[in-house]
Amino acid sequence: MAQDWSRYWRSADQPLEAMRAHFTRHRYHRHSHETYSFGVTEEGAQAFTCRGASHTSATGMVLAFNPDDPHDGHAADELGFTYRIVHIGPELVTGVLADATGGRGALPLFPRPVVEDRVLARDLLDLHRALIRPATALRREEALAAAVASIVRRAAVRGPGPAEAGERETRRVAERARARLREAPLADVTAGDLAAAAGCSRFAIYRAFRSVYGMAPSDYQRQLRLRHARTLIGHGTPLSEAAVRAGFADQSHLTRWFVRSYGITPGEYRNAAG
Repeated sequence: MAQDWSRYWRSADQPLEAMRAHFTRHRYHRHSHETYSFGVTEEGAQAFTCRGASHTSATGMVLAFNPDDPHDGHAADELGFTYRIVHIGPELVTGVLADATGGRGALPLFPRPVVEDRVLARDLLDLHRALIRPATALRREEALAAAVASIVRRAAVRGPGPAEAGERETRRVAERARARLREAPLADVTAGDLAAAAGCSRFAIYRAFRSVYGMAPSDYQRQLRLRHARTLIGHGTPLSEAAVRAGFADQSHLTRWFVRSYGITPGEYRNAAG
């Protein structure tokens, strides 16, 4: 049985990261990213849940996650899977689209987390290789522009459709609660605090948040703290200090959740700048 392994790359000055990994035993805890995340399964099959449904990505299939799309993941069988994934900040996506269209429209949405499209898979693999291998800045920018244009053209829709009044109210409640968590991700926010911010009951907060963001408010708060830790580590903060400043009990506590959510250790992330 092959050992689990991963290789990570991150840009030193842009919201752009890439990983190639093989996992047999590792299981991703339910998590999300602030970025768009596009992947290609190279070998084997990975199973995951996203937006309340189960999915499987087999060899050659494309993964497409919107920002804040909660998902988990694990090998679909004992042989494991190998995949590549690229995380692209929304501002980079809008920048590419603005250059292509001459304006700034709504951010694209990807309705299907698994897409079968050989051309799209090829374009994403081309971008991934340009990022992790030695390449000029120009070559990387060209590959990024080509991949973003390809996935938007072949797999996206623009903006959300009209919502019923009940759906709008659910989203309003969830968005107010999320805004409260984002205001102070390190604070000891209570369910009462969220209810006061959204103007509803504690139960309504939990129900609305789960409906809109696919996880409980406490899970989302942990995601915010993990993201803060990533930023601190990327800026050179020592791991033990980053753990405490991001709201974790200690470095081991941070490492445990970092691996569960991202498949690599904080130290590996620190050393991945390129």
